[in-house]
Amino acid sequence: MNLIKTAAAATLLIVSAGSFAAKPTSIVFKGNSETADGTPFAEYTVKCSNGKQMPLTAWDKRRKWCVGEASAENCEKKQIKAAKEACDAA
Repeated sequence: MNLIKTAAAATLLIVSAGSFAAKPTSIVFKGNSETADGTPFAEYTVKCSNGKQMPLTAWDKRRKWCVGEASAENCEKKQIKAAKEACDAA
């Protein structure tokens, strides 16, 4: 019986640990910009539930969303996935 309680408590702790991860609370447009070679992109700021702010950039007419300033690496097809990735990195 004690083993079952211990296993249940451990499982509950593991599951609840995932709920404490930082999540995006808002995404704010900062402005449009261009790289040195003239490629246009849009800049955004993601506010996370842990209080941190992370930069996002949108490329290819907002079809590709990337974590970081003027970065086309670590990208996702959807804005919310990129925002979650940015908050996880914070």
